[in-house]
Amino acid sequence: MEFLLPDIGEGVAEGEIVKWHVQPGEAVTEEQDFVEVMTDKATVMIPCPVDGVVDRLLAEEGQVVPVHVAIASFSSVTSGKLAGAHGSAGHTAEASAGGNGANGANGSGTASTAVLDAPVVNSGRVLATPATRKHARTLGVDLRTVNGSGPRGRVTREDVERAVSGVSARPAATAQPSPQLRPAIAAPAAAPAAAAPLPEIPPPTPLRMPADGEVEERVPLRGVRRKIAEAMARSKHTAAHYTYVEEVDVTELVALRERMKPAAAEQGVKLTYLPFIIKAVCLALKKHPQLNAAMDDVNQEIVYKKYTHLGIAVDGPHGLVVPALKHADLRNLLDLGRELQRLGESTRQGKLSPEDLQGSTFTITSAGHIGGLLATPILNYPEVAIMGVHKIVKRPVVKNDEIVIGHVMYLSLSLDHRVVDGADAARFMNDVVRPLEQPELFILEGL
Repeated sequence: MEFLLPDIGEGVAEGEIVKWHVQPGEAVTEEQDFVEVMTDKATVMIPCPVDGVVDRLLAEEGQVVPVHVAIASFSSVTSGKLAGAHGSAGHTAEASAGGNGANGANGSGTASTAVLDAPVVNSGRVLATPATRKHARTLGVDLRTVNGSGPRGRVTREDVERAVSGVSARPAATAQPSPQLRPAIAAPAAAPAAAAPLPEIPPPTPLRMPADGEVEERVPLRGVRRKIAEAMARSKHTAAHYTYVEEVDVTELVALRERMKPAAAEQGVKLTYLPFIIKAVCLALKKHPQLNAAMDDVNQEIVYKKYTHLGIAVDGPHGLVVPALKHADLRNLLDLGRELQRLGESTRQGKLSPEDLQGSTFTITSAGHIGGLLATPILNYPEVAIMGVHKIVKRPVVKNDEIVIGHVMYLSLSLDHRVVDGADAARFMNDVVRPLEQPELFILEGL
């Protein structure tokens, strides 16, 4: 019996095998840790679907496998939650075309295929994830009437919403530029995988071989590190980066936080500076919505977001991840502190959900607690703005024509010049800085 890589999330077409937690010949039980798989959205642990014995592992660690392609086979299966078992050896090989070719029969000339929570393409059934099916039921849409734009004709959430509005899906290959910019209502930005092809880049120069006595270690670029590399390269070779920097005197903010820390601690919140910075950013984004946007390079459209989900770059145990703090503009300081704690703990424990990693509209990256005077962050493409928060230091400052000791920090704002001009960046930064230097202004905004 073969096990196919299941649908891991909405719009996910493939996954990288990060780590196998079983070995061939091993007796396994249903729901035990089976394999870690990484997608563009999250790293997830897929549980074992059956009680039985692992026959073969059909994909290697580091290999990228499309969904619905066999990744393992079992023998001596006694029970398990299987969404379906069907097909022959020939059928399985056809369904797994493009995989690693290890889709042989199980010894009797046939091969069963187990699908875990994955749609089945038979009897005219529509290919769609469970989340899409639920969304379609909520909107009263018959999936059989919807043209799927996803891989292998899969119906996506966006296809369902287009069906409701009466708009047909446009294949990316034939999409024409829109005659005017069209703000989005609540649709997520185009996934990075759907972005325009990167420009031609010269092939890298091979590294020289080490001489005698020179020891080197070579580690495959895989897992989180590979996803980070791909995302950063895509961003730098697609967006027109520039960075705007401002110095902020946060002396009064430092004093206010010290006064508020005990009261926040009584409610179980460790109050850092980040909730204040988030509030300042949210207030500024309301005045400058062009920074709360994304660039759809496929359709040549600027997508203005009418919601504020702030991406918070977190240094996790396996690399940088950017969970989204949803509806940050609607939360107060304590609520922001609680959600930051939850996202931080989930990152450290590797328990972020795919939902946590989707939907950000503007990103904040902070390494101030580690150190460093200034950095120029790379955009979290396809977003058009990201703000770097740097360490607070004591420095001489001039107040009322006198030199006094103050607390100073730098904020660096990287933007996509295709969407945001320098004057817009300066005005936005002014509106971020003002409440951080005069925190009593937060009260006027109902902090």
